[in-house]
Parts: sequence; C-alpha cells; structure tokens
Amino acid sequence: MKKMIVTALAIATVLALPAAQAQGDFPNRPVRLVVSFPPGGSTDLIARVMAPVMSKQLGQQVVVENKGGAGGNIGVESVVRSAPDGYTMVFSGAGALGINSVLYRTMPFDPVKDLIPVSMVASSPFVLVGPANSPYKDVKALIAAAKAEPGKLSIGHGGLGTVMHLASELFNQIGEVKTVLVPYKGTGPATTDALAGQIPVAMSDVPSAVAYIKEGRMKAFAVTTRERSSSLPDVPTLDESGMKGYEAMGWFGIAVPAGTPEPVVKRLNAAIRAALTDPGVIERVRAAGADPAPTSPEEFRKIIATDISKWGDIVRRTGLKLD
Repeated sequence: MKKMIVTALAIATVLALPAAQAQGDFPNRPVRLVVSFPPGGSTDLIARVMAPVMSKQLGQQVVVENKGGAGGNIGVESVVRSAPDGYTMVFSGAGALGINSVLYRTMPFDPVKDLIPVSMVASSPFVLVGPANSPYKDVKALIAAAKAEPGKLSIGHGGLGTVMHLASELFNQIGEVKTVLVPYKGTGPATTDALAGQIPVAMSDVPSAVAYIKEGRMKAFAVTTRERSSSLPDVPTLDESGMKGYEAMGWFGIAVPAGTPEPVVKRLNAAIRAALTDPGVIERVRAAGADPAPTSPEEFRKIIATDISKWGDIVRRTGLKLD
C-alpha cells in the first residue's frame, strides 16, 4: 500500500512538472499584446511606448498587434480564444473589458468569466467643452439653462454606447435635467462642432480638446473625474462645480484569458508596473492626455466590476442597447 502511494505521488509529480516548468520559465518566447483598436490612436501609442520596457523586464520581445472593430470586442474575443499561458494579452478599454456586456444583448465572450484582469494602464477624464464665446459661464449656468428650457440644450458625444455617451447620461441624471444627447461618429467631430459653435456643449476627451482649450479657442466647463486632470489643472471637476458625486473616466487596461496561471499574471503585472514608472513612458502617456494608473490584478477587477454596475444602472434607466 505504501509503495502504491509513493508511486502515485511520483507520477503526479512528473505530470505536474511541465506546467510548473512552463510557469517557472515564463516567458521563453515573444509575448503578443493585442490592441483592440486600430493603429494610430492613443491606446496604440501607449502600447507601443510600453512594449520596449516590458520586453526588457520580461527578457522577451513584446509584440504589439492591432485588432480593432465592434467597440473593441473583436480584439478581446481573439485573446479570450487564445491559450491561457500568458503569451497573449489584450490591451483594451472600459467598453470591451466591461461596459459592452450590459450594452449588447449578445456578447461573444463574458469579460468577467473569460478574462483575468492584469493591470489598469492609464486613465483619462472627459471634459465638458463649448465654444470660446459660449453664453454659459460655468456648469451651474448650464444646469440653470437646461432646467429653464428642458430638451433645448444639446450635448454632443462620441457615439452611441461610448463611455462619453454614458457620461452625458450621468450628467442628466445627477443634474436632474433633460438635455438632447447628440451622437457623433467619434469624439473628434463632436469636439470640432463644439469649437465652431455648431453645438453648444460636447463631452470630449482630453487629447481631442486640450490644445484648443490651452490656446483659448475653446471653453472648458469641467472635467469628469473626482480629481482635476494633470493636463488641465485649472479646469474644475463636475463634483467641484455642484454636481456632487459625479465621476466618469475613460480607462485602458491589460487582461489575459481565464485560466492563466497566477505566477504568470503576477510576472506580467510586474512588467506593466515597471513600464508605467519609466520616466519616458510617463511623459508619453501624459502627452496623450492620460495618466499612468497601474494597479494590482485585484484592484483592476474591482474597477471593472464597479463600472459594470454603475453604467449598467444607466443603461437600464435609459433602455439603451446596441444590438
């Protein structure tokens, strides 16, 4: 009997060796970082400035690959279907890593069950803007105008189901107002129309609006995060401006397929943290209008869960669905 137990233990040990060695040797070949957006955007830029530092930390090349489409879902799904060994990561945003699960009736994957969050990478506030000659002095004036004539004030945003759309819905909810939310095909066109006075207000992102604001060509009413933006330190938050409890932000992060071993996740997390504390990377991330925001896997998981709950409530209130 004793001999049988010893033999069984020996067999179990031998069977466990490949997995243990694979984790211990990780990585022993290049690692793919799938960006779920097309080339040229801020997410792609951040991924490409991080990749060399991550490569140095991991001792293997981190190869950036773009797979855009369907609000980020296509790139994320490709990683969900990959082997859970740490050699394929996805770099995506709040939509595909969480919010899309409440916006779409059918999803090709479950971001909570099918992915392991590794780390948030960067966060960025949105900024409520208007033309430089806007008749509205501040957020309180916007709220007063919207209450005086419900349904007259318009707010442009980057498209149906985007976080900027949901942030605009949150503005209506917390401000207890009814504005007309106008979807554009991207943040750029919405910002351009606000700059020209074609629409009185737009929910923009910092990269699209910061140059216009600093040049005095556009009025910034407030940013949407609880703390002021490092790119726009003189612009108040909506919370400061009387909309107590208002908070909305865009964020990007990295995840791997469910089933990826914990030691591998920790190794990747350490490489991401190293990249996001590199002075050159920090400078480039901030130049893109975002702030480096590394987290532990556990912290990132909580952020995703909070977003799904928060924006899910907005989606249910408005009945918004994208399919």
